[in-house]
Amino acid sequence: MQPDPGPATTVDELVERLRLLKIWAGDPAYESIKERVNAAWSAAGRPSGELVGKTTVVDCFRTGRRRLNPDLVTAIVQALHPDPAYVTQWRQALQVVAGLASAALQVRVQDTLPPEAASFTGRAAELAYLRQALESGGTVAIDGMPGVGKTQLAIRAARLLRLDRVLFVNLRGVHPDRTQPPADPGAVLEGFLRVLGVPGGQIPRDVAGRAAAYRSRLAGTRTLIILDNAADEEQITPLLPGVPGCPVLVTARRALLKASRLTVDVFPPDEALAFLGRAARDIPIGPDRHAADRIVRRTGGLPLALELVAGHVRAAPGWSLTDHADRLDERHRDRRLDVGVELALDLSYQHLPADVRRMFRTASLHPGQDFDLSAAAALAGADDETVTGWLARLHEDHLLQSAAAGRHTFHDLVRVYAADRAREEDSPSSRRTGLTRLFDHYVARSAEATNALNTAPADALTWLDTELPNLVAVAVHTADHGWPTHTVQLSTTLFSYLYGGRHAEALTIHGHALQVADTSQRATVLISLATAHSQLGRYGVAAELFQQAMELCPDGHTAVRAHNEVGSIDLRLGRLQPAAEHYNQALGLARRGHDLAGQACALANLGEIQSRLGHPDHAAEHYRQALRRYRRIGDLSGEANCLNGLGIVEGNLGRTDSAAEHLGQALAVFRRLGDRTRESWTEDSLGTLCRQRGRPDEAAQHYRRALALARETGDRHTQAWAHNGLGESLPDAVEHHTAALAVATEIGDRNQQARAHAGLGRAHAGTDLGRQHYQQALDLYTELGMPESEAIRTQLDG
Repeated sequence: MQPDPGPATTVDELVERLRLLKIWAGDPAYESIKERVNAAWSAAGRPSGELVGKTTVVDCFRTGRRRLNPDLVTAIVQALHPDPAYVTQWRQALQVVAGLASAALQVRVQDTLPPEAASFTGRAAELAYLRQALESGGTVAIDGMPGVGKTQLAIRAARLLRLDRVLFVNLRGVHPDRTQPPADPGAVLEGFLRVLGVPGGQIPRDVAGRAAAYRSRLAGTRTLIILDNAADEEQITPLLPGVPGCPVLVTARRALLKASRLTVDVFPPDEALAFLGRAARDIPIGPDRHAADRIVRRTGGLPLALELVAGHVRAAPGWSLTDHADRLDERHRDRRLDVGVELALDLSYQHLPADVRRMFRTASLHPGQDFDLSAAAALAGADDETVTGWLARLHEDHLLQSAAAGRHTFHDLVRVYAADRAREEDSPSSRRTGLTRLFDHYVARSAEATNALNTAPADALTWLDTELPNLVAVAVHTADHGWPTHTVQLSTTLFSYLYGGRHAEALTIHGHALQVADTSQRATVLISLATAHSQLGRYGVAAELFQQAMELCPDGHTAVRAHNEVGSIDLRLGRLQPAAEHYNQALGLARRGHDLAGQACALANLGEIQSRLGHPDHAAEHYRQALRRYRRIGDLSGEANCLNGLGIVEGNLGRTDSAAEHLGQALAVFRRLGDRTRESWTEDSLGTLCRQRGRPDEAAQHYRRALALARETGDRHTQAWAHNGLGESLPDAVEHHTAALAVATEIGDRNQQARAHAGLGRAHAGTDLGRQHYQQALDLYTELGMPESEAIRTQLDG
């Protein structure tokens, strides 16, 4: 039987199943697999320049990789076992693994130290060692058992150093939730570069480039880098600056680096007693003068255990230290404990009121990294005021930590303990009820926020941006654990928000929704997922998904959306006639269905076709018709999109003042809505308008902003446009047109390829190379049927 890819949750696990599939299929040679893949791609119309080599195929069967090319793996699976249902299983498995990779990109870095525990005690020898090692600019790895205080030791050591600044990140090396994998080093580097003042548009895309930029920024500074809770050397290595004066402090549960190593053990008895003495300085000892010694012995001298016991000591007025020691002895007799952590946690837990214990257990079910009051209230099924008191009690007992203002999180070990208690004490049905309330809450709040983007965008965007990591985690959890309706509702509700530049998250949410969508939902989810792929320049995958959606729903609103989106792919690839046909089909279907939104979208798209063909008056009329419909239904984003299109048309007609007004209005709306995708389009349009007004420096500023936004969102299409715009505005035209040509060729955008060749022809005017570029531009523009061909022909004739 062929191997099942479904259980795979990592790239390596998927690769192992791919190897088994190769053996199952008769173990064909890699050369044979390559030929089968290329034959299928060629038959599908893929250009020869995009065909695959044998080495690339072999790489798909190697473990130890962070990512896979989903298009190629799917093609290999199809070549080995061309059963459509089986190939679909692999597509879904690839989306699951990609979703986990996307979660790894969610990471928070900071340039300030986290709060230091007020009860920090001792560690004099360790601090002296760290201070000496770090002041010389070296790298030190702190390892030790869970709860031994590695992070707090690192924070205290950092405060003793006299350096210019600090960079801190929790790498999530150990996390109980599989939807929160170790942080991706590339994402950490991006965060560090932003903190160091590098604009988003200047951050390289690849890890090696980011690491080089990171080293360059740190050179000449005295910066301490703290890499907390590391997973492995592969994660850490790109984050080591390797420049003088920038020491690194790594914490992990096991030894990782061959650099200086400090293994931290539990407190020795004197330091444990000192810690307890500070925490319980006003607590009476009681009849046993050795009570503190007994407490230290029962907690094993583990800092986390002592901290939690101390929290209980402070929260139990009227108890003496002897009482606490007696209770610990009783608990020890009742249960065999390997370490003091569980004992301390259990002691703190058992002395909580019943409703606070229930809150503690229920909160641990949350699939995300942190949560706010409203999420906790939804889980508990209680009002905000009551839950606020419960959360405060959990913070007092050190069973919850503050992730940010108003947000709560668990220490990893405490979360594990709480989840265990939930499994032991709460029935599966009650746990499911609490989670259903939570998922209902996120679906409802998401709907409220996306609806409010037209009326109160600032508050709505703040909530959506803050909760986005949780929304991704909820989508994954609901899809994997039996809440399919919630997954699909999140996909549908968040579509417009995710469209505004959050394409990686869109792939995860829509991809998981597709796994669980029923027949009636599948077409809508296919369109949402396809749109995310299209925004990232993956037009082949997008077109295939759109086609599936149109086969499922040949008419109605879903079909209107599909035809509009497929037309947009054709437009981006320079296929104007097929694009116009899809737009007209969308318009006809929308009119028959009285679908104003679909009509407006199709009309605006037809306006862009007319603009590209050099018919500005027809384009303006289409945009005006679309604008009236968008205003009628109250769609601010669609309205702004029409204003952007009108601005382009008016600029081409020489009405630059009116163009500037419309483009400025569009830009303001997109910024207010947090739509970085369309904001980048409008910045590009403003750059073109400034060129038309003879202001190349202003044009370059707009193009640079467009490029930076497009890089942040991964929009390759707009990157090509912005590079070409910069080439037409700046003296270093060759560099930008060459970059535009590379991007446009990669994604198959022949319009921007032609534009880049024309720019390179101008840059090399009077040379054979210039003539070659002009000829390539002419061939492309002529093939596309675009009016620019006449101007290029004139250049060649000249």
